[in-house]
Amino acid sequence: MNLVKTTARLSVAALMAGGMAFAAQAETVLRIQTHYAPETVSGKLAAQYVDDIQTMSGGDIKVEMFYSSSVVKSVETFDAAGTGILDCDMTGGAYQTGKNPAFQFVGDIMGGYDTPYQQLSWLYYGGGLEAAQELYNKYDMQLVGWWIYGQESLASSRPIRNADDFKDWKFRSPPGMETKIFEKLGAKPIVMDFTEIFTALESGIIDGADASGLANNVGLGLYDIVKHANFPGFHSMPSDHLACNKAVWDGMSDANRRIMSTAMMALAMRTALTFEKKNAEAAAKLRADGVNLYAWAPEDLQKFRDAAQASWPEFATTPEAEALVESHMTYLRQLGLAK
Repeated sequence: MNLVKTTARLSVAALMAGGMAFAAQAETVLRIQTHYAPETVSGKLAAQYVDDIQTMSGGDIKVEMFYSSSVVKSVETFDAAGTGILDCDMTGGAYQTGKNPAFQFVGDIMGGYDTPYQQLSWLYYGGGLEAAQELYNKYDMQLVGWWIYGQESLASSRPIRNADDFKDWKFRSPPGMETKIFEKLGAKPIVMDFTEIFTALESGIIDGADASGLANNVGLGLYDIVKHANFPGFHSMPSDHLACNKAVWDGMSDANRRIMSTAMMALAMRTALTFEKKNAEAAAKLRADGVNLYAWAPEDLQKFRDAAQASWPEFATTPEAEALVESHMTYLRQLGLAK
């Protein structure tokens, strides 16, 4: 009897030890950086995503989150994740156009889709995720998903009523195709980090800024400095991404990878719906506070689209970029948004 009891105890102990070893192996600790400040709408949505994946994984996924590009500059986040300084990049692909112009067409497809839902449908139902994944994997990264807050609004110290107002307009621009488009319209884009916008506007180094959506711009305090904006936006609808070091991603359990991917789809929907409401509320408040909001006429919007689409071929200079442009054009035609 004693031998039976001893054997049973050893068996239970072995099972418990095996279970603990499995739990330790399944646990993943991720260091993720975003360029958003924690007090902005997008920063709070990112925090919700972190809470979701930690909760749904039962604590198997743990996240150390870095806001406001506090570890490395926004444009350096992708490489920091790829080299192990971080594990995941929660900025956007457009920051990596210097690495490969194809990132423009997964980061900010300017002059393309009208709504976040159309752009997300390309990713999930138009073959976009597969096409984009080839690009990310080439740089040892895994694209987990997108979160798109909709069309951006500009901030300006002078009126931006139409395309003619862009003449000699000095503004903060992210790197990439946007600089070429606005140069065609007579503007003077200056590439600088997201975190430098406030000081550059305050000091007058720039006349305006392409930062984010209207609600995020309010959160950044941009309209405390300048009193002109456009709404609804039209020029830019960035796809903020979550991209992780591929070795880290491949080392996660199937369950945890599924949790992160599914939670990204939830974040995408939550983001689009949140900003429809937040941007409308922000617009009403800004008008009441004396900020001038300009809704562009159709002919001026067309001038921008023409300039944007004329710049697409100039950026499609690698096989990956050409493939992504063709993928977008095929899908835009299916949606009736291109001829």
